[in-house]
Amino acid sequence: MKLQDNQLSAYLLDDPYLKINGKDIVALCHRLFDETDKETDIIRKAFDFVLDQIDHSWDIKQTEVSISASDVLKNGHGICYAKVNLLAALLRAMHIPTGFCYQKLLLFSEAEGKYCIHALNAVYLRSQNRWIRLDARGNKPGIHAACSFTTEKLAFYPDRALGERDYDMIYVRPNPLTMAALEASSNILTLYVTDLPDNI
Repeated sequence: MKLQDNQLSAYLLDDPYLKINGKDIVALCHRLFDETDKETDIIRKAFDFVLDQIDHSWDIKQTEVSISASDVLKNGHGICYAKVNLLAALLRAMHIPTGFCYQKLLLFSEAEGKYCIHALNAVYLRSQNRWIRLDARGNKPGIHAACSFTTEKLAFYPDRALGERDYDMIYVRPNPLTMAALEASSNILTLYVTDLPDNI
């Protein structure tokens, strides 16, 4: 994976969509992490919270739009573009470098030929001196993502034969196209970004 910026400190910066010092984020960090300071335990607890305690909006047919990490916490749901903001906020608040990754996937079926952009996170393991990708989208039949520090266990694995792909960059900030789409949306069930330029 390629870094947007080769300084790990960039992946600890705050962002308007994260607000890592917000009262809600700080309170949740205390609740989740006060009894541990081990890197892998913090990552696993943060991942499991976003995966299991925050619904994916499409899965529960919720039209309300969550955008920022605080929105996701308040509403209890979000699509992948929003859930990655919450996971990044929690981990950056705990001084764990976290970035944003993207995949291009078929939205429904090969026959329909419609694509969407899926968001997930990359997290830097200082103990192993490497990045791992984590996908806290939320599991359901056919999707079985997990927090793994050895082998990736993602929600989706792009098939290039079908026109799907991994964007091989780890971004410092949420992609502006996905955030703009959320900002402009009044019904999350009708929103999807179909492609990202290679130079984002």
